[in-house]
Amino acid sequence: MREKCGVFAAVTENAPRKAYYALMALQHRGQESAGISVWKHRIRTVSGRGLVSEVFRNGEIARLRSGMAIAHVRYSTSGSPTETQPLEAACCGKTVAVAHNGTLTNFLPLRRHYEGLGARFRHSVDSELLGISFLRHFRETGDEFEAMGAVFEEVRGAYSVAFLFDGKILVARDPVGFRPLSYGRGDGHYFASEDSALRLFVDETRDVRPGEVFLLSEGEVENRVIARERHHHCVFEYIYFARPDSTIDGVNVYLARVRMGQELAKESPADGDVVVAVPDSGRAAALGFSQVSGIPYSEGLIKNRYIGRTFITPGQFYRELKVRLKLSPVKEVVEGKSVVLVDDSIVRGTTMRRIVAMLRKAGARKVHVRVASPPIRYPCYMGVDIPTRHELIAAFGGVERVRKAIGADSLAYLSVEGLRRAVGMKNLCTACLTGEYPEWAFKV
Repeated sequence: MREKCGVFAAVTENAPRKAYYALMALQHRGQESAGISVWKHRIRTVSGRGLVSEVFRNGEIARLRSGMAIAHVRYSTSGSPTETQPLEAACCGKTVAVAHNGTLTNFLPLRRHYEGLGARFRHSVDSELLGISFLRHFRETGDEFEAMGAVFEEVRGAYSVAFLFDGKILVARDPVGFRPLSYGRGDGHYFASEDSALRLFVDETRDVRPGEVFLLSEGEVENRVIARERHHHCVFEYIYFARPDSTIDGVNVYLARVRMGQELAKESPADGDVVVAVPDSGRAAALGFSQVSGIPYSEGLIKNRYIGRTFITPGQFYRELKVRLKLSPVKEVVEGKSVVLVDDSIVRGTTMRRIVAMLRKAGARKVHVRVASPPIRYPCYMGVDIPTRHELIAAFGGVERVRKAIGADSLAYLSVEGLRRAVGMKNLCTACLTGEYPEWAFKV
């Protein structure tokens, strides 16, 4: 299971440098590649494989001088992982740079349709289709909002997207609002996948509404909501993906995670001496569990902060190696204790199995695992890469099978109802948990 991407766009003084800092704040959303596109009489893009600090380490930012930029950090959910964004799509005599967060569910039939019309695709990633669709409809309508409305009618799936073309930036969130997108206004206009990245530059932010489109040029901005479906925001943003200091669709991520732990303690108490979090993602839920259960919380696992996020590291061998490098138990906290181990989720089970074994080796008498989300049983087609069910430890068989596989003394998950109460939103996409997929994403 892999993460999505982070998108940024700005019309402001020294936009490329601000884009660089924003990408640093969004680095958790993608570690494969990073890129920035600017407008200076034409599109100019600098991108590459690696972290933001690795891609922009030779003075590229100083040479990218513009008041207009879009930017991207990527973890691939479609196409080749060697491809970077923003990418350039060409059609109808025009070129557009595209930065996209999400996955298009009807990518292949639409690509074949456009190839039949003579379009030439230069990339394997589905994001290029957004650019080609926009340019074809823009040629037909001559109006950016009408063109994007036609894209909304045609393209299904999840897409928070920024286009750079003709000295303009167009930013849009799909009509369902799967992926997060925030807007802030100060000394310019700023957009980012999470508002925590915008607070580097502005004090006030708001969510871009589902189906809302912004068109920006130097000194001008226009926005309209041109399509709207029932909101189905991705619940995994609250469980794991987003930074704890982000607020998405009016819900603070940190507080939602604390409430998940509180609900978990009510639903599935444990006979423990100490509550220990799997850092960092399980910490807020563990605090919530401790608050309700009355079992004291302690830092029983220490994280090496110079190791990247295990969850979004390519390759099973490297994920397992990084677990051993990343976490170390505090023997004095867990030795002889019944440990309640709290994490945000279990995907494959590999990481949890190794952590349980670590705690036992450090002297834990018992290890009770509590998971602050329901079992992940189904693939996601809206931008979280869960390609096949056989990779999910909870997809087949019950909780007892998972408990045995990870070696815990007991195991319990938060219920879907408890998760909804904790987040406090009705219109959440929980397809990876329930198998109930939003209709709009697959409508022909």
